[in-house]
Amino acid sequence: MSRPAHRRPEYHKINKDLFVLTYGALVAQLCKDYEKDEDVNKYLDKMGYGIGTRLVEDFLARSCVRRCHSYSEIIDIIAQVAFKMYLGITPSVTCNNSSRTEFSLILDKNPLVEFVEELPAGRSSLCYCNLLSGIIRGALEMVHLAADVTFLQDTLKGDRVTEIGITFLKKLDEKKYRRKK
Repeated sequence: MSRPAHRRPEYHKINKDLFVLTYGALVAQLCKDYEKDEDVNKYLDKMGYGIGTRLVEDFLARSCVRRCHSYSEIIDIIAQVAFKMYLGITPSVTCNNSSRTEFSLILDKNPLVEFVEELPAGRSSLCYCNLLSGIIRGALEMVHLAADVTFLQDTLKGDRVTEIGITFLKKLDEKKYRRKK
């Protein structure tokens, strides 16, 4: 007996609370393993980068988005489609310069810190959600866009919102990645 050809593949969703708690345990373990916050931040970014390079394929397959023609379109897709798809939120977008290469994603509610009240004592320079920076950077690089992604504001550090700054550096050489016809 074979499966009907018209069935879509089923995607299993992980419980959001389980993901958030597991992420919290990961950060806690990294804080035990590394003495310096900078080392934890680098590790979270590196881990996020690896996730982003793989997640972009899933995103493109599931979202059916078309090719973007400007940085503004790309940021809108990240905010309105990707964040909604994977984190269940839609951050607001602001453009930070006239050349339209610097943007901010503003999260009024950050699901990764839902069960976190404050940073651990002595960890004031810890960027708890740095995984997100790496994910965005890795995904953008896989679609041939170099970007600098950093946290500008963080609710865990007393700010009213969480703000992720994205600066597009340059378009990577697409000729290297094109298939020869």
